[in-house]
Amino acid sequence: MMLGICFGSSIIEVWITENGKQEKVVFSGDLGNNDIPLLSPPTMISDADYLIMESTYGDRLHMRNDDKAKIFLDIVYETLEKGGTVVIPSFAVGRTQEILYELNRIKAENHDEEFYKKYKKLMSIPVYVDSPLAISATEVFKENMNLFNEETQEIINEGDNPLEFPGLKFTRTADESKELNASEESSIIISASGMCEVGRIKHHLKHHLWDPNSTILFVGYQAPGTLGRRIVDGEKKVKIFGEEIAVNARIEYIEGYSGHADQEWLMNFVYSYTTPPKHIFLVHGEPEGQKVLKEKLEENTNIPITIPDFGECYELNENIEMVGQKINNVKGQYLRLEVIDRMNTLKAELEDMTEIVKEEYLDESASDLDIVRIKERLKELEEQIVKIVENK
Repeated sequence: MMLGICFGSSIIEVWITENGKQEKVVFSGDLGNNDIPLLSPPTMISDADYLIMESTYGDRLHMRNDDKAKIFLDIVYETLEKGGTVVIPSFAVGRTQEILYELNRIKAENHDEEFYKKYKKLMSIPVYVDSPLAISATEVFKENMNLFNEETQEIINEGDNPLEFPGLKFTRTADESKELNASEESSIIISASGMCEVGRIKHHLKHHLWDPNSTILFVGYQAPGTLGRRIVDGEKKVKIFGEEIAVNARIEYIEGYSGHADQEWLMNFVYSYTTPPKHIFLVHGEPEGQKVLKEKLEENTNIPITIPDFGECYELNENIEMVGQKINNVKGQYLRLEVIDRMNTLKAELEDMTEIVKEEYLDESASDLDIVRIKERLKELEEQIVKIVENK
């Protein structure tokens, strides 16, 4: 198993015997980043006849630990100096714990006066982990510290828990989460989901995206079409809970915190085979990244590479032939699942919107004009839903 990302990180090895001949197919899953201090080095696979491998970062290299730690500190310090808040959309498992580790590690290093000034500023403000799942995952990390890498275990043996430090606070309840946005105090808020599609992070974005003094700091991969990707790509206005929000905050992206292997480690994964695969299929990636990785692998390994299209079927033989396409059935099933997923997301957003409307528009301080405006918006939303149902 290649550790680094939960669930999707499992590598599947399949042995197939046909006509008295056995061959092995390996599915990589999400290959973990090898530069994660909280985890032991990943295990490798020794042999395969055919490899189906992810290619998320096929055209990019991550920052090394020292670089991203310094950049992280500089971004936080500059934001706090302006009186702003740093909002970090983070995946609950893995990235949140790595950021906490990074914050703790920074304070233990000897640096010059300029660094100490920045670090002192960082340690003077609260750091909130605002995600029930992230809090639970952090507790699991704490209970399994024997699985951390050697460097981290040495730190633990010296009495320093890398997931605890002064100023670190966990907000479990929805009320505690709401209080964060009512506060005028500068802080760091780490909240899920990492791509900003659902969860508490959307409330924090609603309250801080418009603020030029604040920073939204992305530390993980942002898939095309997600709210996080649109913000990273530079959209000036985004809709959150049906309300248009101006993007005035500073937007930063430290790619080195991603849980995915970069191009170098994807290459190393292939190099690690003592018996190299006869053919490699690149999946789970964006077209440009796949193209770059394909060229790099072909140049350095002489292994034939295929980038299959959606629904294509291949016969694994000496020539690797495409024997057909199952786009209609497969794509149809995928589209159905996508519609259900979007409906579930919409349901969660409507529940969030209900709470926001009650708190911000229906209290005694709200003006009649505000109430009329929200009433009209809700009427428009209702009409759109009716149209969708009627046009089924």
